[in-house]
Order: sequence, then structure tokens, then C-alpha cells
Amino acid sequence: MNWKNHISSDPEIMFGKTVIKGTRIPVELILEKLAMGYSIEELIAAYPRVTGQDIQACLFFAAESSKHEKVLAI
Repeated sequence: MNWKNHISSDPEIMFGKTVIKGTRIPVELILEKLAMGYSIEELIAAYPRVTGQDIQACLFFAAESSKHEKVLAI
């Protein structure tokens, strides 16, 4: 899956935060809800414009983003 088909960032929408395309739902909100234990079904019920593929794209986005982090030992 190419997460770029489901996620966008536009300075005019949510101050440029990454959101699910066509919505104002931030990726970080979806990731936070998943971390809190919400199921995909619960998220889809709470946010009807979000699909299972959108949620999967959020996870792929997070995984890819973390691959590019640099950690410096202090």
C-alpha cells in the first residue's frame, strides 16, 4: 500500500498537519486512538469518512516516518 494515496499535508488544512485525504482528521489522532485500544471498527464508526485502508495508511506512514529518525546518544 502506498500511504501517499490516503494521507496529505496542506498548509491551508490543519496548519499543514498530515491528515486523511479529503478530511480534517489528523493522522496523529488515528494513531493515538489505536494506541489507546480503539479497534478499526470503532474508528470507522466514530469517523464515517475514514476507511480501513485510511487507517492502515496511517500505520504505514508512522512506520516509514520512524525509519528516517536519527537518534543521537548523549
